[in-house]
Amino acid sequence: MKVGMVASHYPHAAYREEFIARVRQVCEVLLGTPGCLSAECWMSEDAVISIAQWESEEASAASFAAVGAAGVDVGYDEREARPREIVRLAAC
Repeated sequence: MKVGMVASHYPHAAYREEFIARVRQVCEVLLGTPGCLSAECWMSEDAVISIAQWESEEASAASFAAVGAAGVDVGYDEREARPREIVRLAAC
């Protein structure tokens, strides 16, 4: 079953461009893993939004393991104005 994720991140204005670059790096790693169907970076007025889709929950888990192994900066810290909002999705 296909699964997806929408993550809204709220960087402080001074870190917005850096954060967009970080999300794009994550998307590149995700897209390089088997079973990742899409990974994109979007913006709204106050958020940087990542949207991804996989063939299965197992493919999603493997993608995030690859992100960890790649050493991409995904840490939550003072560069963000408020907590991230992450919604996991399953196709129906």
